[in-house]
Amino acid sequence: MSRPTAALVTGTSTGIGRVICEHLLAAGHEVVAMSRRSTDLQHPRLHSMAVDLGDRAATAAAAREAAGRFDLTTVVHNAGIIRPALLADARLDDLDALTELHLGSAITLVQAALPAMRARRFGRIVLMSSRGALGLATRTVYAATKAGMIGMARTWALELAPEGITVNVVAPGPIRGTEMFHAVVPAESERERKLAEAIPVKRLGTPEDVARAVDFFVDPGNGFVTGQVLYVCGGASVGTIVV
Repeated sequence: MSRPTAALVTGTSTGIGRVICEHLLAAGHEVVAMSRRSTDLQHPRLHSMAVDLGDRAATAAAAREAAGRFDLTTVVHNAGIIRPALLADARLDDLDALTELHLGSAITLVQAALPAMRARRFGRIVLMSSRGALGLATRTVYAATKAGMIGMARTWALELAPEGITVNVVAPGPIRGTEMFHAVVPAESERERKLAEAIPVKRLGTPEDVARAVDFFVDPGNGFVTGQVLYVCGGASVGTIVV
C-alpha cells in the first residue's frame, strides 16, 4: 500500500506560511507544517511539527520524520528572518544563522523529499526569496542569502527537470500583516503609509497575494514552468526612480 503524498511548508505559524497552508489544504493536500511555534491552524489534514530550522541536527531529524510518514511531493520553503544592519554593523554570526535557515535547511528538506519525487516522477519545489535580493539598505546578510536561494533554485531546476520536478522562486516585496514586516515597519505607522505610496500599485502586499503565486507554481498542470523567479511586489522590483 502506497503512502499518502503531502506538501511540506516551513514557517507556518503566522503570516504568509499560514495562508499557504490554508490554500494547500483547500486544494486537497495533506500538509506538513514546520515552524518554531506550532500553528494555530486546525485541520484534519494538517500535521504540525515544531522545529527550529536554524538547528541543523533538528532539521535533519524533522526531515527524516516527515519523509518517513509521507511521500513529500511538494516543498515550500517559506521560513525566514531579516536581522537588519548597516554594513558597518553586519555580523558574521547573523550571516551564519541566515545561511543555515534560508539555504541549509532548504537543502536538507528537499534532499529528504527527493526519493519520493523521483519515484513518482513528479515534484514541486518553491523557495521563498525576497525583492530584497535585488539590494536594499541594511540587508547585507538577508539579501545575500535570499539571492543565494535564487541561484540554488535555478541550479536545482536544471538538475531535476528531466525527472518531472520543477523548482521555482517567489520573491515578495513589502507584505503587511506578517511578523517579519511589522518588526521593521510598525503597523498603521506613517512609515508604512509612505512605503505603500512609493510602490507602483500604491498599496502593500498581503499574504494572500503571495499564496496565490505559490498556488501557480505547485499546480500539477504547470510542469512547463521551472527555474523562474516571480516577484510579488506591486512593481517595486521594476524600479523606484521617478523622473
